[in-house]
Amino acid sequence: MPEAATIPKRHAGPTPVARRAVARLKLLIRGNPEPSVEDWRELGQALTRGDPAADALVAWMADYGPVPARALFERALAEGIDALPDAPVPLRDFFRTAEADPPWLDRALLERGAEACRLCGNVGSQVLRDGALMGGYQAAGLNRVLMLTGALEKGAGKRIAETSQWWMDCTAPGGMACFGTGWRQSLRVRLVHTLVRRHVAALPGWDPAQDGTPINQMDMAATQLAFSALFLVGARALGILLSAADGRAVMHLMRYAGWLMGIEERFLPDSEQEGRRLLYQMGLSLTAPDDSGPRLARALADEPLGRPYPRFRALRRFYERERNLSINRFFVGGQGMSILGLPWRPLPWYPVLALPVNTLRFLAGTRNAAARQRFAAAGRLAQEAWVASLVGAMTHEIGGAVRHITEAAP
Repeated sequence: MPEAATIPKRHAGPTPVARRAVARLKLLIRGNPEPSVEDWRELGQALTRGDPAADALVAWMADYGPVPARALFERALAEGIDALPDAPVPLRDFFRTAEADPPWLDRALLERGAEACRLCGNVGSQVLRDGALMGGYQAAGLNRVLMLTGALEKGAGKRIAETSQWWMDCTAPGGMACFGTGWRQSLRVRLVHTLVRRHVAALPGWDPAQDGTPINQMDMAATQLAFSALFLVGARALGILLSAADGRAVMHLMRYAGWLMGIEERFLPDSEQEGRRLLYQMGLSLTAPDDSGPRLARALADEPLGRPYPRFRALRRFYERERNLSINRFFVGGQGMSILGLPWRPLPWYPVLALPVNTLRFLAGTRNAAARQRFAAAGRLAQEAWVASLVGAMTHEIGGAVRHITEAAP
């Protein structure tokens, strides 16, 4: 465990800006969520830790040869590590762990969590895009990796589409079964994170004393909590009245996804209350705006202006941008809009109009088990159409990113 002296400077202490950014989340937490001195130290130390098993795997890949090593990784991902009887130790250790269920795993709960996410339809996409992702741009530490890897130039639409595709793979029926699509994609994303960590750590622009380890435990855990605890808060706020049982299932689903992606179990809560508490504490550390936030936020806000709508293109682009800005205003508030350099919008008109409509549709669509299944199926189709609209006929796969980064890795 690193000593307190090694805690990065970015973890100096909660600022007034950070407290205002997480103030509304605090209202939803029972008891006192303020971090103790020990809690704060533990979070700071988490900024210095990466993912040892995956780091060892990538170090082996670099020595073995990126292209043949990637081929072995993909074969193990498709067929299981037992299909490679002479697999090198780092590869074998990595997959032995991933293929074994953690003792707390409940696969029936995984399926319910995935169904609950599909019930959200495009409301779920709006929460993740315009609440979690946009709000996260207030965190300078998270932004620095994005900026150093050229994420701004890559294009907001493509980044959103990639992340959304991973989320849809995880929430597909059977997606998180061992060797399921979501299971495989989670391990691919873990590999990408590790390759990026290795690459960014070697860049002259990265300062470990200031920022710790790239893609560290706290940054990964906070991002994962955006897909669980924050997602549930946002979906309900927009009228998707998921039950407490559905909420627990979503938390369990994302806990397993986070575990597959190398996040330490101490940062993978299984209850909504614990997830909110941990996200609140991490928000106090992560919220430290800098000039990267507005650059990323403007790129995301303007992303609809490049969508290839086949009809009424100008009108659709204008409407989508204004709708997204309205949802941004609802989730990040006026202060957040100002910090991120977003155009001022006095009222969140879209959430106000959508809330009663979403509530009525959800209650009618989940009135019985058969209706719930149909509603989830319709929600899934809406999610797929939304992802396709980001980049037209999307054929991108995360595996392509793995090949690109693996071949470029030192």
